[in-house]
Amino acid sequence: MSAAITTTIDIVASPQAVWEVLTDFAAYPDWNPFMRRVEGTPRVGTKLVVHLSPPGGRGMRFKPTVLVANPGQELRWLGKLGFSGLFDGEHSFVLTANADGTTHLTHSERFSGILVTLLKGTLKNTRAGFDAFNQALKQRVETADFPR
Repeated sequence: MSAAITTTIDIVASPQAVWEVLTDFAAYPDWNPFMRRVEGTPRVGTKLVVHLSPPGGRGMRFKPTVLVANPGQELRWLGKLGFSGLFDGEHSFVLTANADGTTHLTHSERFSGILVTLLKGTLKNTRAGFDAFNQALKQRVETADFPR
């Protein structure tokens, strides 16, 4: 069984400016309502520690492995609940430059595993968390002192 969440938002800044804020994990507690803390380095093969606080849901901590870290383009990681195949989530942030110099962010996650059906109800809170994250990222980037 699988399920997916995909959200998008346009940000009035370059992909590099968005990347700078997206990967400044130390600053997440200052602005991020969904991922309250992320520890680690966005480098392929490294493990992160992500602390989630979905709206209306229980907070949780997981340790995903970074799969892709292309500056200004894509950050993707794979997290697992328990062992592989139980409840896995491949989370991604894809940054695409728009013709007008702004950035289109596609923020998504693909869930797979035998527990997806049982946990599908919690994905509504997760979608709300993605939307809150996107809005907060947009505000943070657009009010930061970056060249536009």
